[in-house]
Amino acid sequence: MFKHILVPTDGSPLSMETVKRAVSFSSEAGARITFFYAKPEYPVAFYGEGALIDPTTPEMFAEMAEQQAQEIIANCEEIAKAANVPCGHRTSTSDIPYEAIIEAAGSTGCDLIFMASHGRRGISGLLLGSETQKVLTHSKIPVLVYR
Repeated sequence: MFKHILVPTDGSPLSMETVKRAVSFSSEAGARITFFYAKPEYPVAFYGEGALIDPTTPEMFAEMAEQQAQEIIANCEEIAKAANVPCGHRTSTSDIPYEAIIEAAGSTGCDLIFMASHGRRGISGLLLGSETQKVLTHSKIPVLVYR
């Protein structure tokens, strides 16, 4: 049914459990995986009384974000390769992860997005928001949520 699955990850323990389940699902379905990581944008500094000065330059920040992305993606690919599941990866820089996830799924030709949910409900879910909920709301590609 599904042949190409996008698996967004942030490297958290929940996300890595989801990667393992997505690899298992892909193996059973005969699908390939594209792992995706949204690198954060350089934070805008606010100046004024009491402001913190960040000595990190935009270039240094981008380099650290890229290094983190490569480490997370490498861990994911290692799990897929151990299960003989064909995989690739994609990263992009965005402070709006749900939009980056949907864009990555569309541009790589994925027919399913397989992602984690923290399962927050009630007021905490409303206040904190959920990238998964936003993907569910805006994606035209099917989304499988693993909890």
